[in-house]
Amino acid sequence: MAGERLRVNEIFFSIQGESTWAGRPCAFLRLTGCNLRCVWCDTEYAFYEGRTMTVEEAAARLLEYGCELVEITGGEPLLQPGVYPLVARLLASGRTVLIETSGASDVSRLDPRVVKVMDLKCPGSGESARNLWRNLEYLTPRDEVKFVIADRADYEWARGVIGEHRLAARVNAVLMGCVFGRLDPARLAGWILADRLPVRMQLQMHKHIWPPQARGV
Repeated sequence: MAGERLRVNEIFFSIQGESTWAGRPCAFLRLTGCNLRCVWCDTEYAFYEGRTMTVEEAAARLLEYGCELVEITGGEPLLQPGVYPLVARLLASGRTVLIETSGASDVSRLDPRVVKVMDLKCPGSGESARNLWRNLEYLTPRDEVKFVIADRADYEWARGVIGEHRLAARVNAVLMGCVFGRLDPARLAGWILADRLPVRMQLQMHKHIWPPQARGV
């Protein structure tokens, strides 16, 4: 592990803004690089900006916060091989580890103790053709699947995927949220209620606590 390197965009301590862990203090590590270009992406700065750190350096920074909950995000964190020894180090330290990953990256190598928060890309993202559907085989009852909804077409697509793959019965939670500033949350809430859809609607809490474009939160 000592020789492994990571390209790190930022490391910070904040309130978890999404998933069933929303509201909890969380130590975050955002890795640099992404193979997707979602039209509504809110972390484009993570495509290229970053510095090189060893896995041990990154783990030490995260552990310094003394927080039980850790999230590794991006960009797309699974593009960097060093993420796996980092996960092993954090798990060995007794941390609960969340990985925020797109549906386009292979999750089969992840330790089953990791909580995968998998963002399946809806058509409105411009990247739905990149979803790697075999990833669903590796979901466990501790994992979560997220859909970011831009419009009614995205909602109907997501509703179909949830039903076809019986996602609500396979994972801890199916999450549905709006593209920030593009879809009125009340509209999405109305659609969910009308369909009695078995999902957890979420807002990006951190964008309501701090300015929406703020980094390190």
